[in-house]
Amino acid sequence: MMKALLLCSLLAVSAWGQKFQVPLKGEWLDTALDLAAGSTLKVAVTGDPPAAGTQKGFKDLLKTFPVNDAGRGAVVGRIGDAAAARPFLIGESLERRVPAAGRLFLGANLPAGESPAGTGTFEVTVTVVKGAPAPKLNLDQLPKLTQQQLDQVPNRVVDAEGTPGDRVNFAIIGAEKRIVELLKAGGWVRVNRNKSEAAVGMVMSVLNRRGYVELPMSELMMFDRVQDYGFALGDPLKNVASRHHFRLWKAPFTARGQEVWIGAGTHDVGFDKDQRNGKLTHRIDEDTDKEREFIGESLKASGEVAQTYYLTHRNPVTKTKTAHGQEFFSDGRTLIIVLAPEAAAPQ
Repeated sequence: MMKALLLCSLLAVSAWGQKFQVPLKGEWLDTALDLAAGSTLKVAVTGDPPAAGTQKGFKDLLKTFPVNDAGRGAVVGRIGDAAAARPFLIGESLERRVPAAGRLFLGANLPAGESPAGTGTFEVTVTVVKGAPAPKLNLDQLPKLTQQQLDQVPNRVVDAEGTPGDRVNFAIIGAEKRIVELLKAGGWVRVNRNKSEAAVGMVMSVLNRRGYVELPMSELMMFDRVQDYGFALGDPLKNVASRHHFRLWKAPFTARGQEVWIGAGTHDVGFDKDQRNGKLTHRIDEDTDKEREFIGESLKASGEVAQTYYLTHRNPVTKTKTAHGQEFFSDGRTLIIVLAPEAAAPQ
């Protein structure tokens, strides 16, 4: 009985609530609440505007909202202020586990800087219940990518004619299904493979009044085959010029029995002239290390990354040109992302 009373007392102490006034504006409110990984976040919303938001108009399809699939003006949240921190829908209420530690931000699902004519304020009550600390992992027992294995991997992908393109800049150690699920939860979408799929996807997006995010990605080669997966960050595009994206190939080897996935990621930031044929193509951020780190931070936000470290290929790429002729640079390192064992991953 005493143990039960003590447990109830500890739970009561670890739970607390605080109220915030969140305006109907396209800006984030810093709650100054630092959430611990493993805690439970509970949010309740009241106020004059509908907390679930209203239906978007056709003009909204070309705008960038924090949560693409949520209604206009819905209450949304974000944990952490890093560029890769993914906003999520709160609506009228929410209860979710906090996967990774970070500061809580609240806002309305509106394009940045937008303030509708029909202003209003949401009253948001936030309650946090502390969770049990995550079990400590023995890093020595985690699967590791060796220098010898990395040196077996081409340091750049190639196009159909064999012209070198994007450099290999990260690798993920973990099961295929799990990686796909974590990326989906983090807002990444699998892109359409061809123009026919793209046409259907765009029509469906318009009919459902949501931004089209599955813009096709060209097919590049590694291990004598095109990419197994192409992912882009699931934000509606103001135009087709800007997006985070990467390609994944399953490696022909494992790390202590775990699958290894090799990735090449770049950030499209505009358009450029393809010096091979004069056609229009994407221009990437010339500092490709930024996208490498962005992808790593995005996966870390899941709370299921056990370890990250860097290896440098025996033939590192530090400065060169893309297949269409644009210069880019890097420090030459490859980011290795190791997922936690499933038994130790948060449920």
